[in-house]
Amino acid sequence: MYLRPPRLIDARAFLASVRASRALHGPWARPPDTPERYAAFAARYGNRRGASHAGFLVFRRDDHALVGAFNFSAITYGAFQSAYLGYFAFSPHSGQGYMTEGMALALDVAFRELALHRVEVNIQPSNLRSLALARRLGFTHEGYSRRYVKIGGRWRDHERYAMLAEDWRALRGEHHLRRGRST
Repeated sequence: MYLRPPRLIDARAFLASVRASRALHGPWARPPDTPERYAAFAARYGNRRGASHAGFLVFRRDDHALVGAFNFSAITYGAFQSAYLGYFAFSPHSGQGYMTEGMALALDVAFRELALHRVEVNIQPSNLRSLALARRLGFTHEGYSRRYVKIGGRWRDHERYAMLAEDWRALRGEHHLRRGRST
């Protein structure tokens, strides 16, 4: 697996993957689904220099198949050094461990390159696969946020999980994931 920022040239593959993954994303995620929305996504998440957002598409190394996306938002430095992590997989690649490996790579970027201290994920309680992914990577459950984010026109409750830099450093040696590198 490898990560790289989204580019405009990825629009066709990204939008086809979004269309093929509507049932997978269900009420949990609304990835960009038009060329205009994808262009805004790529502009927002594609440039990391001094930005409050950083995003990555995750690809399978052997055939460069697009398997998902990770995005850090509300990146804050100073005393906070924190960000929120959002993510979504694409069909037919979900359930094969690619997002586990991709999230490990994204966390490496967060704690090494972005020099964050804390990464938080917020997951709807009915999104069992996403909850399992966060737990599998060692995120700590911190609470429950009622009517936290408006998705698909509805305010939705979320479970709050966090990973700290020191937790990731301790866990990194325990994960048996093939290490790729971000580009």
